[in-house]
Amino acid sequence: MKMISSDHHVYAFFPEMEPVLEISPGDRILFETDDCFAGQIRSEKDLCTEINFDYVNPATGPVAVSGAGKGDLLGVTIEDVEVGKQAVSVVVPGAGVLPGRVGAPVTRTVMIDAEKGTCTFAGITLPLKPMIGVIGVAPEEGTFPTGTPGAHGGNMDTSDIRRGTTVWFSVRREGAMLALGDCHAVMGDGEIGCSGAEVPAKVTVKLDLVKGASSPWPLAVTEKEIMVIASEDTLDQAVASASEVMTDLVRKGLGIPFEDALILCSLSMDLRIGQVVDPKKTVRAVMPLSVLPWEKAKAALSDW
Repeated sequence: MKMISSDHHVYAFFPEMEPVLEISPGDRILFETDDCFAGQIRSEKDLCTEINFDYVNPATGPVAVSGAGKGDLLGVTIEDVEVGKQAVSVVVPGAGVLPGRVGAPVTRTVMIDAEKGTCTFAGITLPLKPMIGVIGVAPEEGTFPTGTPGAHGGNMDTSDIRRGTTVWFSVRREGAMLALGDCHAVMGDGEIGCSGAEVPAKVTVKLDLVKGASSPWPLAVTEKEIMVIASEDTLDQAVASASEVMTDLVRKGLGIPFEDALILCSLSMDLRIGQVVDPKKTVRAVMPLSVLPWEKAKAALSDW
């Protein structure tokens, strides 16, 4: 298995990304990642207001995938997310969904017990739920800071991007150029305070490639669900974008009229917030695989 150290990283996704490594579909690779603060916050004395924001949300990579070209679909199966022993979480005046309630910047540590599968904050034990905040590929055009989500992926901060999930991206540039980072030991949907339990990690993934398939937004497939992950300027826009793609995916995958697909989504599809604190807001439309099996969805993506 090949490995990329956190020394190889980017702070933006853009079309002309240069790979640090090329691998083939079917290969496994280990990404070593820094936390979102690039190690600038190590204790509760280190405040978010004192760090250099030019070095935030480093994404390890990018990795070129041989044979991946525009019009293909790249699958990234997350086999493991191994987190460090301590995470940090912050609040900052003017940030998050309650910006006026924070009088001064605060940093808190979150201690991790990997053997027990728990972490501790404020004397409260929480289940450990490691996940990836930033994961994406090169866009077709434009430059997207790693702190911003979009159709290419990026800072989607979605709790379902975790061990056992496969994330699918439309390839927009030759080689795809996969990069990832900003892992969390645990994070609630919304990430309302502006950070999760930010932690360095080692992420093991396996890559897959479907030729001649595409999706307007990243997809995630878990053990039981398929989801469309959309990021827009507002939550309402993200809801509409995720819902429209899922409805069309159901329509094509099941071969039913649009109106029937829309009713079926009303009956079976859930909307869940990813995050609401990045420059764009992220929503996922979630459908049980018992309703829309992945093989039928994949066939529909070949005809998008």
